[in-house]
Amino acid sequence: MLGSAAVVAFVPSRSPKKARPFYEDILGLEFINDDQFAHVFGANGVMVRVVDVSTVDGFKPAPFTILGWMVDDIGKTVKALEKKGVKFERYPGMDQDQLGIWSSPSGARIAWFKDLDGNVLSVGAG
Repeated sequence: MLGSAAVVAFVPSRSPKKARPFYEDILGLEFINDDQFAHVFGANGVMVRVVDVSTVDGFKPAPFTILGWMVDDIGKTVKALEKKGVKFERYPGMDQDQLGIWSSPSGARIAWFKDLDGNVLSVGAG
């Protein structure tokens, strides 16, 4: 039923105005527009709504990945994001390489970083 419907991703932000340059300039998402609720971006055919949660009492970002991208060359992507100031996360017990990339038992490779609100995002390959 929904398998052929367009996906919309939602990312909470306490300050969407501050979040916009991160998603647009650093991550390279296409800014589409904004409305009273969110900044709207395009990401390879997926709508990403960076939603204003500034009025949500006690909002805390989730401690797990909420949005991720599959990339062709994860090493190249991590290095390019680092040059733009993105800091990649290190997690205890995870055998991550010098770039912060973890190789899963299935062979997938993943690196995590946070946006300005502390939301965990990822890039992956394989």
